[in-house]
Amino acid sequence: MGKYVQAQRRGKSPIFKSHVRTRKGAVKLRALDYAEKHGYIRGVIKEILHDPGRGAPIAKIQFRNAYRYQRDNELMICTEGMYEGQFIYCGKKATLSVGNVLPISSMPEGTIICNVETRQGDRGTMARTSGTYAIVVTHDEDKGTTRLRLPSGGKKTVPSDVRAQVGIVAGGGRTDKPLLKAGAAYHKYAVKRNSWPKIRGVAKNPVEHPFGGGNHQHIGKPSTVGRERPAGRKVGLIAARRTGRLRGKKVVE
Repeated sequence: MGKYVQAQRRGKSPIFKSHVRTRKGAVKLRALDYAEKHGYIRGVIKEILHDPGRGAPIAKIQFRNAYRYQRDNELMICTEGMYEGQFIYCGKKATLSVGNVLPISSMPEGTIICNVETRQGDRGTMARTSGTYAIVVTHDEDKGTTRLRLPSGGKKTVPSDVRAQVGIVAGGGRTDKPLLKAGAAYHKYAVKRNSWPKIRGVAKNPVEHPFGGGNHQHIGKPSTVGRERPAGRKVGLIAARRTGRLRGKKVVE
């Protein structure tokens, strides 16, 4: 009997948890309320911050509370062109300008957006990493849905009442500069989680990985593996529909 493979330990051991101690907080859109559903609410960018473990900068935006004498601070993703002291408008009747948050139904086709909700009120789940954006492709007013093109190139249909920020996420071009040395990669992942360095299965011993061992580094068995295989064997290309190089051009409608 060999060891537990690393993929099994990853789901169980606390050493693989995210490193969140130094992070600034959850980065989300405002909680959906009456003001946003029927009009708009104005906030001001108090500060633009670096969030450890995140490529994009984040904005600390202050809104006046509609029900109590207090101010609410929200952390949102920065879009390109945001600056400290800028007014940000959130709501159905907000204008279509960079940084504002409004329902996708209020945006014309071709609008570049980010931090898009999947369902109304989930406060933003898609197109959130530095330099990314989604595009509003078409509105289907009969069904009340909108088709988006995501950063991956895939298409997704979402309800037209979901909200999004207008613009491209700031911090683009981050990956253009190479890491150059192992120390840079070490510090990059130290603030994210324990996911580096990654040791290949064929470089391990047979007790540590199903692909380990042998006089030459080779897998020695098919790299595809069934969905229902036991946890210690489930490594490689899990339940692969196809394998090999993608040939031909990808046609985007």
